[in-house]
Amino acid sequence: MMATDTFGARFDRTQRRAFILGIAALILAVLDGLRAPEQFFRSYLLAFVFWLGFPLGCAAFLMVHHLTGGFWGLPIRRPLEAGTRTLPLLTALALPLLLGLSRLYSWTHSDLVAADAALKFKQPYLNLPFFLIRNVIYFAVWWTLVRRLNRWSDEQDRTGDPLLAARLENMSGPGLLLYGFTVTFFSIDWIMSLEPHWFSTIFGMIFMVLQVLGALALAILVAGLLSQREPVASAVTPDRFNDLGNLVLTFVMLWAYLAFCQFLIIWAGDLIQEIPWYVTRAQGGWAIVALVMIFLSFATPFYLLLMRPIKRSVQTLATLCGALIVINFLNVYWMVVPAFEKSGPRFYLLDLLLPMGMGGIWVATFLRQLKSRPLLPLHDPRFEGALEHAD
Repeated sequence: MMATDTFGARFDRTQRRAFILGIAALILAVLDGLRAPEQFFRSYLLAFVFWLGFPLGCAAFLMVHHLTGGFWGLPIRRPLEAGTRTLPLLTALALPLLLGLSRLYSWTHSDLVAADAALKFKQPYLNLPFFLIRNVIYFAVWWTLVRRLNRWSDEQDRTGDPLLAARLENMSGPGLLLYGFTVTFFSIDWIMSLEPHWFSTIFGMIFMVLQVLGALALAILVAGLLSQREPVASAVTPDRFNDLGNLVLTFVMLWAYLAFCQFLIIWAGDLIQEIPWYVTRAQGGWAIVALVMIFLSFATPFYLLLMRPIKRSVQTLATLCGALIVINFLNVYWMVVPAFEKSGPRFYLLDLLLPMGMGGIWVATFLRQLKSRPLLPLHDPRFEGALEHAD
């Protein structure tokens, strides 16, 4: 049930080109970063937060699939699993950021903390040793979840043990709780604390929805690209893609609902600790970015995904999901960059080179992982009828 040699050769070419592009972009970024180290770490944080969302979102949605066991998960399970196995790469890419924490976060400077009552109040949480300990815990939890999800899936392929499906299901409930807890605090540590006077209890949930939406869009895009090849062609049916389109629509609406709730509560409260975050992002050039984001992240996909023919068309839905991945980057950009550029968006070459560099290496790693396993699960009892048809 592996891809054909011709298709494998195309994957090899794409993988090599993505890796070369990624390395070239990172080299150029490092050279430019020597001139502007502060901007380098700002752009690096933007790229890291965006690309980390894919392995984490893939893990979360994979656990959702194991809990529900729907046929809709058949064509996207392997892309999701391949996405989770890129976590070691993102762990390594996190290390350079530790060198730039003092350039990114005001709470790392003792003199600023001493002069600011709010920072002094938050110091028991926002301090460098505790920050590092928390992040070690986050990555340890994520590594544990990813390892078990993939190990038991591989064992299921080899042995066909029906009990493994139940084991994956039983782990996924607590796993999703751990995912929600760790990603919430990760978003507080790495993004919210860029502006440490601001806080929102919904922010972590918005961040999680963006991760899962990006991962689902990626998996559908890959399934669409593989849909012309067996065995995926037999597993990709209009009904399954209709279900996947409905799931995309659900997460698009959930993101819009949470984002609007956060805005409404903060704007109605009009508290000096909270409102500046939106004041910055709702004026000047950032207001234009916000309007574009609302139109492209919600209005357009919401309208298109109400149409059944679009959801049942493999290529159309895959194309829409590819666009959503790009739009997801705009969402992350709007959350991160205004912390540094209050007056409006400014173009820096590093904002292009670092996401491109990380992305090239990530895509190459993802394709290598995708090729290393059968493109469909072999012995999952939930898919037996569908797999027999695929054979």
